[in-house]
Amino acid sequence: MAAFIDRVTVHVSAGNGGHGVSSVHREKFKPLGGPDGGNGGDGGDVVLEVASDVHTLLDFHHHPHQKAPNGKPGAGSNRNGARGEDAVLRVPEGTVVTTTDGEVLGDLMGVGTRLVLAAGGRGGLGNAALANARRKAPGFALLGEPGDEIDAVLELKSVADVGLVGFPSAGKSSLVAAMSAAKPKIADYPFTTLVPNLGVIRSGDVTYTMADVPGLIPGASTGRGLGLQFLRHVERCAVLVHVVDMATMEPGRDPENDIAALEHELSEYAGDELDLVGRLKIAVLNKIDVPDGRELVDLVRGTLEARGLEVYAISAVTGEGLAEFGFALAREVAAHRASLPAPEATRITLTPRAVDDGGFTVEPDPRTGGWVVLGVRPSRWVRQTDFSNDEAVGYLADRLNRLGVEIALAKAGAVPGDAITVGDVTFDWEPTLPAGTLTVEETAGLGGRGTDVRLENNTRPRAEDRLAAKKLRRTPYELIEEYPDELWDDDRA
Repeated sequence: MAAFIDRVTVHVSAGNGGHGVSSVHREKFKPLGGPDGGNGGDGGDVVLEVASDVHTLLDFHHHPHQKAPNGKPGAGSNRNGARGEDAVLRVPEGTVVTTTDGEVLGDLMGVGTRLVLAAGGRGGLGNAALANARRKAPGFALLGEPGDEIDAVLELKSVADVGLVGFPSAGKSSLVAAMSAAKPKIADYPFTTLVPNLGVIRSGDVTYTMADVPGLIPGASTGRGLGLQFLRHVERCAVLVHVVDMATMEPGRDPENDIAALEHELSEYAGDELDLVGRLKIAVLNKIDVPDGRELVDLVRGTLEARGLEVYAISAVTGEGLAEFGFALAREVAAHRASLPAPEATRITLTPRAVDDGGFTVEPDPRTGGWVVLGVRPSRWVRQTDFSNDEAVGYLADRLNRLGVEIALAKAGAVPGDAITVGDVTFDWEPTLPAGTLTVEETAGLGGRGTDVRLENNTRPRAEDRLAAKKLRRTPYELIEEYPDELWDDDRA
């Protein structure tokens, strides 16, 4: 027998990107034909997709670990690796996806709706793609990036227009079976229904869905019975209906107390975020076919109507009163649908990046006492680098320097020998700043880097010094270094 699972935790891993390859074209009479290493393929994504024929999360209960295929590595002769196929996980409509910390990642409504839960890693570039006018034959390639890994919570909230709430054995499942083609389990003992049952009903020109919520008893909002497990399935209902048992023989039970107890549990569960009690507009007095049931209706109708409820006396067994009750539900559902705002056109907001935004920040690292470089691009470049290849490491240094990482480190106060962390790699900083990059104050900790002691006090060689240098085939500055006492003068030219 298939179980109903409406909450699971899944552990998903996207595919890793394939590595690029370093290759040189070889052909007869062409020993050095140039780089021809292909790129690696991207890793596959893990995608959630709403399917119409899936109604439970049972598959993920038995198989909580899901992984997408990796991308294939590149090859010589400019052959790129194949992309890993996406792992498409089919989920029922109404699935809410959150992180283990409670952050909502998506609310999947509508058949065909897709959500990329974990993105695959990028494939690395081969040496053919890295070649340029200055680097004609790269002897390295970039590594593929690892795919995303995430633990996500999938929670199913039934999508129904009408929700039936009531004490166990009030006849909720019998009502769904009598008004629709659904075939729920029905028996004469409490907690017969262990899962929500959905039925499709047509009253006049309105078609709507109805679901019963099992296990609601006093204390359900705190976990008593099955209520807390299934109360989430009433959150999406437009109309909630009290199903009151007119034939109960339990001591201390009467229709008014039952309704008051259920309203209390709904308000406790919803809190201030949801107004579930406000959706309780109709009370159904079921089982009027039993002895004394019809007489009890006359006793409680006035009290329930005074609470603002529409009261309908029905019998799920004989069908009495079901037509009138169905049209009342259709009216409420149609009114709710008419009150919904029209869907807005999709609007895309583009926020341009600031001109001076390099896409990274430099912050002190309390772990090492040095500095940490935070940013998507620097971290990605580190993951792509093969640190066993000196040329690849040099290429990384060039990329970081062009991005402005070294200048940012110097301005932040870093000094040579500081521990610098980029991504998951930590190294000792050896600055390679060009002269004139920073001011004298900014280079205080860099040992005067970017300055020239021969130009201190803004002095220049005199005309006769330049003439002497010309005769000796030396530059004036070379003579200043060799004969400082004879050729140097503090007078300003």
